[in-house]
Amino acid sequence: MLETWPSWYILIAAAGLGLIIGSFLNVLSLRLPRQLVTLQQAEPPSSASTRKRWFGLDYLIWPPSQCWCCQQALRPWHMIPIISWVWLRARCAHCAARISVRYPVMEVGTALATICVVLQFGSGLTALYASCLVWGLITLSAIDSVEYILPDQLTLPLLWLGLIANLTGTFVPLTDAVWGAISGYVSLWFVFHIFHLITGKEGLGYGDFKLYAALGAWLGWELLPQILLFASLTGALVGAGLIMVGKRDRQAPLPFGPFLASAGGIALFYGAEINQWYLGMMGL
Repeated sequence: MLETWPSWYILIAAAGLGLIIGSFLNVLSLRLPRQLVTLQQAEPPSSASTRKRWFGLDYLIWPPSQCWCCQQALRPWHMIPIISWVWLRARCAHCAARISVRYPVMEVGTALATICVVLQFGSGLTALYASCLVWGLITLSAIDSVEYILPDQLTLPLLWLGLIANLTGTFVPLTDAVWGAISGYVSLWFVFHIFHLITGKEGLGYGDFKLYAALGAWLGWELLPQILLFASLTGALVGAGLIMVGKRDRQAPLPFGPFLASAGGIALFYGAEINQWYLGMMGL
């Protein structure tokens, strides 16, 4: 049905959907880490709390959205993506506390990413799968950049969804997807232990292994070297830049998840072309 719509209708629909999803991802990226902390502090851990860790989604709807400063509940018209932030002039309607720019940035970023997916993959099932990957990467980046964690509740479903998407070879053959998931996890596991053996430090987290495995499940093993190279280079450049301008201490950890996610997003759109260009340049 969507194929019969004018292209600009589809793009407007994609933008609207992206704004709504971006608003939800804001909630998810803020509340999931808090839920994990709450569950970790629960003593003693029980099978019920373990089930809730994975399946309890009540934290997404309760308590209702409220101001971080005065704890007043927000009205529905205070939560319209972009519009409410502009209309309220980035301040709470109750106490005038400043509302973080994170909210509109994530909403607009998700909308633009969704538009890019539609332009690249059309408006069918492939675009839906690609959108789910992009939305997952955005959420994981937002969480890791602040909390320094990549929750299993997101990385593992993302991995399985990639394998499901490739049951019919949506992005790569299923065999390539399975080997991508295996090699993604194992390769970073080896890097982690070799680095720890040499330096005595932990340069990566297990969430990075799982995210890399998820990218392998979606995009196949052939794009993994490209993703890791790009993520490592951008991470090193950003880290060095932050140190030079005094925004980061040399010993402070730098989350790797956002760089893996960015590299994975680029590989989703242009990975095959980049590999072909590189092989052609090498005469292979």
